[in-house]
Formats: sequence, C-alpha cells, structure tokens
Amino acid sequence: MVFTFYTMYITQKALNRLKKKYGVPRILRTAYTMDQQGFDLLKWSMRDGRAHDVTLFISKGDKIAVIRKPSYPLDVYRPPSGGVERGEDFEAGARREAYEETGLEIQLQKYLLKVYVGFSFGDEDVSWTSHVFAAQAIGGRLQPVDTKEIADARWATIDELNTNLLKALQESESAGLRYRAELQAATLQQYREGEVICNANTSKEDFVD
Repeated sequence: MVFTFYTMYITQKALNRLKKKYGVPRILRTAYTMDQQGFDLLKWSMRDGRAHDVTLFISKGDKIAVIRKPSYPLDVYRPPSGGVERGEDFEAGARREAYEETGLEIQLQKYLLKVYVGFSFGDEDVSWTSHVFAAQAIGGRLQPVDTKEIADARWATIDELNTNLLKALQESESAGLRYRAELQAATLQQYREGEVICNANTSKEDFVD
C-alpha cells in the first residue's frame, strides 16, 4: 500500500530536542480504513500540509482532562489533541492547544508515544503521526475556550479511561475514534507500568478549577 506523505511541520531537529528533554517515545504503527465523510474531514485538516497531532494526557492529582467535540455522541470523551502550526515552537503549540481545548495551562512531562498511522479510503491513502505526551495542569480552569471546536471538557479517572470511556471509543462507527481508542489503550499501558505517575497529592488550592 502506498501512502501520500504531506509536508511535515515538525522538523527532525525539533523532535531530537523533545526526546532529549522529555524522553524517547515508544513507537506504534497502525492503519485504519475510513468512510468518505471521515476521510474528507481528515483531508480538510491536512489542507495546509499538516500531517500530525499532539495528544495530551493532562493530569491534575489523579485525574486526566478529557474533551468532547460537538459531533461526538454524548458518552464519548477523549484526551485533547491538536496541531502545532507551521513555524510554531512545538512546546508553545502544545500549550496553546491545551488552553484552547481545555482552558488549562500545562507543563509537558514525558514524551510517551510516537504513532505512525495510515488512513485510507478507496484507492487513496495518507500518513499521519500522533505525538502523545503526559502533561501536568499548572493553572487555569477546566472549561473549553474554543467552544466552536470543543463542546465540553471534564476530569476523568484512569479507571474511566480504561473502561467506559475506552469502550465508547472502541465501539464507535468512526475509524478516527477507534484509532483514538488504540492510542489511548497504548498510552494507559505506560501508566499501568509506572512510566507515568499522576500526582495524587496535588492540592485543589493550587489553581482555580
């Protein structure tokens, strides 16, 4: 299968800096067949050459921030994600996306996964990369700023992310959400293995929530 590669916004030099600062991520490779609606939406998001997302597992205490988009069923929530803009510093882009989708100020903690995924529809294929990071909430209020893009945001326990929230993604008709389920399951495995530790002792008085 031949995949179309789009211009990458994130240079290898930038990725090397991230690995040095936040650790070397695990590599995951996967592929999904989409329906036309999902593939058209994906291609629209790639219109300026973007071929990546930054997915953020943002913790406060023992909870993780999750978001729901307007098109999602009411029971579907997942960790936020978004794209670094062309020429934008990676860390600044991650902080911007976190704020827009959750209202939270964050500090990146660990580079967990680099996921290469091929999406296809009919005889057309494209390649996408997800960069998954653990992050700590250090300020703000959990409330979407970009309310056109994000319908709701809330805190979820690791148990929720491993059970009902994961199941809702896995059972979705959307290949994009099923991909999110695979990504989420792989990330949570690192939490179970102790590679990421949520600070359960974070004070509720640390910032407005």
